[in-house]
Amino acid sequence: MRRYNLWAVALSMMANLWAIPFPAFGQAKFPERHQHGTILHAFCWSFNTIRENLPAISKAGYTMVQTSPANKCYVGEEGGMEIFGKGKWYYHYQPVEWSIGNYQLGSEDDFRAMTSEAHKYGITILVDVLPNHTAFDTSAVTEEFLSAVGGYENLYHANGMNPIKNYDDRFECTTGGVGGLPDVNTENPLFQYYFLTYVNRLIADGAGGFRYDTAKHIGLPSDPLDEKSSRNNFWPVALGLEPIQGQTLSNRDELFIYGEVLQGKNVKEREYSRYMGLTASEYGAQLRHALTNHSFKGLDLVSWHHKADPMHLVTWVESHDTYCNEGESSCLTDAQIRCGWTLLAARASGVPLFLSRPEGSSPENRWGNNRIGKRGNSNFLHPTVVAANRFRQAMASEPEKLYFSKDSTVVEVARGSRGVALINLGEEQSISLPTALPDGKYRDAVHGEVFQVVAGRLIGTVGKEDCYLISI
Repeated sequence: MRRYNLWAVALSMMANLWAIPFPAFGQAKFPERHQHGTILHAFCWSFNTIRENLPAISKAGYTMVQTSPANKCYVGEEGGMEIFGKGKWYYHYQPVEWSIGNYQLGSEDDFRAMTSEAHKYGITILVDVLPNHTAFDTSAVTEEFLSAVGGYENLYHANGMNPIKNYDDRFECTTGGVGGLPDVNTENPLFQYYFLTYVNRLIADGAGGFRYDTAKHIGLPSDPLDEKSSRNNFWPVALGLEPIQGQTLSNRDELFIYGEVLQGKNVKEREYSRYMGLTASEYGAQLRHALTNHSFKGLDLVSWHHKADPMHLVTWVESHDTYCNEGESSCLTDAQIRCGWTLLAARASGVPLFLSRPEGSSPENRWGNNRIGKRGNSNFLHPTVVAANRFRQAMASEPEKLYFSKDSTVVEVARGSRGVALINLGEEQSISLPTALPDGKYRDAVHGEVFQVVAGRLIGTVGKEDCYLISI
């Protein structure tokens, strides 16, 4: 009898796994119109600030803008508005209710006004969403939230109050608390319906895509089950592959969706990629290492260091986490950021995201003017960044090849026989690199510097920590 029951359970589990649909070809895809675009991460900007800056954002060549989380969030000490202080940027990431609008970024009406204006410029608004957890202070979770999910006892995983100790353990990773934040029972059908209602309302209000925060901490169908869960089916539901109580994701095929699946040991990159685009966090780490050391020597910047299709990766020099958490990337100067950005934007694969650092920030003062809601510094509008954005779009159909100088300080991103991006991490120097550009003289789009191609060699001078973009 015991043996029969175990076999029946196994058959049931297998049936559940086979019942879960996956996207065609085993790889979720970004909509084609977005695959050669760029994302501006308007970190800590209010909805109104984004709306007011859309003309400049569009002129700079960005095709998408990512907002900070739009949901009702934890209110810090006296409702402060400092990026780090009484307001704290990470209060964005502590949901207390799945409704649109919060005290830091603006109201739902502000959100709608922003998306309406963005559509006039052909810009897609992406919203950061974070179903995996709630605020540290669980008493701040609203009655509406609790009622929607069937009460407090159904809100969190059985393991949800236990902090993760071993991030390589998939059970701990997907059911335990990340950074002390209590882990939501994302497999609760009532929660899934409540959260999907919020997402669909964002879409109705004009959102065109989403970033899923801490995505690797939400279980996949193949992951171990929390004792409160019968199936790990959050991703099929959230990504519109399976309905929940008659509701499904609106406009699924038109949405740009990616998940923050930070790479590491025992991370199921291939399985996550069945549902959404993913973050190329290891590539970003390699790139920051090159920028810090002013050299590509000993690093592989050709491979994407990822198991997913590189066309459906989101790339970055830095993210808000690498910038804010311990200041890992805050030591990089604006010039170094531009070098990294040019490399990412010039490449044929990956969709690059540019983090807007706070206004007035520097490696010595990472918080700058320290105000939530305000526009970031002007580096996202720098002529080099703008030229890289436009180069990317112009070279959309061209193959790529990377060439490195002998001293490993300069890289050339060659795009067929139509374009070249040069990135110099070192001192001013003369270069001679292979190229497919026809023989002749060329003027770059940033400085007006003249380069010459003779017998398949690109010859010229590049300045210290600077970039050059040539297209024909």
